Amino acid sequence: MWALLRGGRVIDPSQGIDEVADVLIRDGAISHQLSAISREDVEVFDCSGLVVAPGFIDMHVHLREPGAEHKETIETGARAAAAGGFTTIVAMPNTDPAPDNRAVVEFILRRGRETGINVLACGAMTKDMAGQEMAQLGDMAEAGAVAVSDDGHPVQSSLIMRRVMEYAGMLGLPVLTHCEDKSLTSDAVMNEGIVSTVLGLRGMPAAAEVGMVVRNILLSELAGCHVHIQHVSCAGSVEAVRQAKSHGVRVTAETCPQYFTLTDEALGDYDTNAKCNPPLRTRADIEAVKAGLADGTIDIIATDHAPHSLEDKEVEMTVAAFGMVGLETALPLAITKLVDEGVLTLSQAIGKMTCAPARALGLDRGTLAEDAAADIVVFDPDAEVTVRASEFKSMGRNTPFDGWKLRGKVVATIAGGRVVSGELRAASRERVLSAG
Repeated sequence: MWALLRGGRVIDPSQGIDEVADVLIRDGAISHQLSAISREDVEVFDCSGLVVAPGFIDMHVHLREPGAEHKETIETGARAAAAGGFTTIVAMPNTDPAPDNRAVVEFILRRGRETGINVLACGAMTKDMAGQEMAQLGDMAEAGAVAVSDDGHPVQSSLIMRRVMEYAGMLGLPVLTHCEDKSLTSDAVMNEGIVSTVLGLRGMPAAAEVGMVVRNILLSELAGCHVHIQHVSCAGSVEAVRQAKSHGVRVTAETCPQYFTLTDEALGDYDTNAKCNPPLRTRADIEAVKAGLADGTIDIIATDHAPHSLEDKEVEMTVAAFGMVGLETALPLAITKLVDEGVLTLSQAIGKMTCAPARALGLDRGTLAEDAAADIVVFDPDAEVTVRASEFKSMGRNTPFDGWKLRGKVVATIAGGRVVSGELRAASRERVLSAG
């Protein structure tokens, strides 16, 4: 089957491409053989005025299955991802049971293959994510896990973390780290600062994150493994990663839209949808995160998509669950808060959601190169959208952005050459001639 996406602004940071061009899909892959097609065997779609880019990759998604299917399933999470332009997502290990062995990893991958997109699995670092005993890293790697993490249950023991990093390094698995010193954050619900004091809520000091970022960087250098710092939220973490990179440490980092958009003042009316971990920080931290994105210290934009039921959020702040959904708002927030404000070019923003996470995970995706899988997002960067949580494909409605007016709308998402969300404007079938 042949399909031609005609006349769009093709942006592919992996190849340094940003130009009006055509993209040809043949049998689920990208083809550059425009001269080989004829009137009978190509369907043409009009993409004029739209951006055509590699499908987005989110290396930090909570799908809740197995164990909490009332919050999200692999199927509904994949549907939300496709609606947001994501063609590849990595499922975090905070499930019940946790993917600390081959069987659970294989279950997640099997269920993922039943969706229309690429669902990958991240294995747990330790058994039951309890931080006491290393999980079966080798078996999980053989089963197809692309990374290991203990996610929101960070390993507190430096010795155990060192051993995990040594084994992961031998297996070629990146270690994804939620950096938090739990002894400093016990019973805390938001950032420690003026706002937490005014609200009378226990706060998490930035030092709880920064200290663990530094520790994990030092251990990765000692163990010789690739460490990835998840959801960077504060200035100190940005600077720690910047310094590590300047010294040649193999470290990558991500942030999420909430950390370059919202401050802790979003919790001022006790909105539990703004409660997340790490917490929303200060305006100075937002500016530091933006600077880190601009200078390349922060490589990747992820979502930390964390769906919860109403029962988990419509309660007192002290007992409400941490986290917010993010797959369906990531693109418009990136355009509105980064591109429109001159922090990143559109190409740079796309790169942090495509080829950068692909490199971090060692994936052969995030590109429109010849013979690459036809994972593509088509979006209108100028379209104005109003966030409506009630219309999300995700089962989660927990977003602090409900009602926000943003810019940037996904028109269609294509995975493996097949439209999995949205629709494209069909043009009349016609003979397509090679431009040379």
